[in-house]
Amino acid sequence: MKLLDWAIVVAYLVYVIWDGIRMTKHTNSKEGYFLANRSLPWWAVGLSVMATQLSAITLVGTTGQAYSDGMRFIQFYYGLPLAMIILCVTVVPFFHRANVFTAYEYLEKRFDVRVRTLTSFFFLISRGLGVGTIISAPSIVLSIVFGWNLIATIFAIGLSTTVYTVFGGVQAVTWTDVKQMIVIFVGLSVCFVVILWSFPTGVSLYDGLHLAGSLGKLNTVDTSFNLTEKYTIWSGLIGGLFLMLGYFGCDQSQVQRFLTAKSVDEGRTSLLMSAFLKIPIQFFLLLIGAMVFIFYQFTAQPIVFNATEIAKAETDSRFQTIERNFAEAHATRRDAAINFSENPIAEFRQAYIDSDKRFNDSRKDAVAFVKETSDKSFNDVNYAFPTFILQNMPMGVIGLLIAAIFAAAMSSISAELNALATATTIDFYRRLYAPEASDAHYVAVGRISTFIWGIFACIVAIFATNLGSLIEVVNKFGSFFYGSLLGVFV
Repeated sequence: MKLLDWAIVVAYLVYVIWDGIRMTKHTNSKEGYFLANRSLPWWAVGLSVMATQLSAITLVGTTGQAYSDGMRFIQFYYGLPLAMIILCVTVVPFFHRANVFTAYEYLEKRFDVRVRTLTSFFFLISRGLGVGTIISAPSIVLSIVFGWNLIATIFAIGLSTTVYTVFGGVQAVTWTDVKQMIVIFVGLSVCFVVILWSFPTGVSLYDGLHLAGSLGKLNTVDTSFNLTEKYTIWSGLIGGLFLMLGYFGCDQSQVQRFLTAKSVDEGRTSLLMSAFLKIPIQFFLLLIGAMVFIFYQFTAQPIVFNATEIAKAETDSRFQTIERNFAEAHATRRDAAINFSENPIAEFRQAYIDSDKRFNDSRKDAVAFVKETSDKSFNDVNYAFPTFILQNMPMGVIGLLIAAIFAAAMSSISAELNALATATTIDFYRRLYAPEASDAHYVAVGRISTFIWGIFACIVAIFATNLGSLIEVVNKFGSFFYGSLLGVFV
């Protein structure tokens, strides 16, 4: 990174932390700290809803997922618009009429305090694990940029976000989310254009998409009934529908967003905003990952995307042999890609497919070697996009994209921490220990809870980085609990 890149990243971090802390003036009461006095406009709430879900995992994990597995992951979101319509008709007016701080507060009225406490506890565990996974994504980027130990970078990003969340409450979370979404969209748009400019002379976007499509990287609809296939239109419309109903309707980190809206109608509009925009945003992210894949058809890529592991492995002569095979496989695939793009006939297409298989096998050998000799839990997919940015983007664009990854991370981390603190304070501390304390006392407890959950999330992040594709890991954590939570509310 050059001086301009550092300046962009530092300026962004300083501004966000300062902007969040200055929101302290709106947080004197528990209504202000936890729900922003129910006064926020629909567009700010809508952007906050999307920013909470559009974490650094989405930027790093989704693009890496598309690079390695294509765009079929988008089918996971096909049930989202229907879920949002159902929630707008049912849950949004329901919680507004109940006049609650948390989604689980209502369950005491419907059942008893045991149900409220247990469901809130499930939320705390699932979100505590989830926010730890969210912290791990930008930590991977920092470890690559600075060459720092991964644990140090986890605590750096986790605690820096915790600071403004502790002081500013949900006001700071929402309004910084709005600004962070602007940074994210600008950064990704610039990245997409730069990738297209980096294609070799004579290779157009159409040529690149044709290459990716030939390998099945652009498949976005799979109508098969194969139960062993993770991503099909059926898993999205059925499994995705219920996961989204559970996430947006029963998870405090999302319920708290539309509880801050001025009215029921504005809360509904904020969710519909996400229903219409989420799939196009996810498609664009996956397309960027596919563009990275196309870029590497013509440009030599690292044998694995973690430079630290490469340095360790290169001391072994066996790995040097794997590297030679990899270089030969890449050269063969590059020539086959050029031939096929210039002459799109069946013969050249098959040669390209065969050369890609050989290339992938050589990469698998390298990853297997790292697992055998260094780290059994090593997973390469989460390093693909950060490494691509640092090695191939021009000066200034690197800083902008690193800032975008930080923006995505901080928007989600802050929202999750605030929701965790709200549930801890309202569902446990106020209900079970101090039901008659002052507003100032509850705000103080909320701030302490935010800090404690920030530490817990950092510890979880240490173990999350090697669990696989982060976008899959965070959804798995949610899936452990959302079915039960949704069932209770239904």
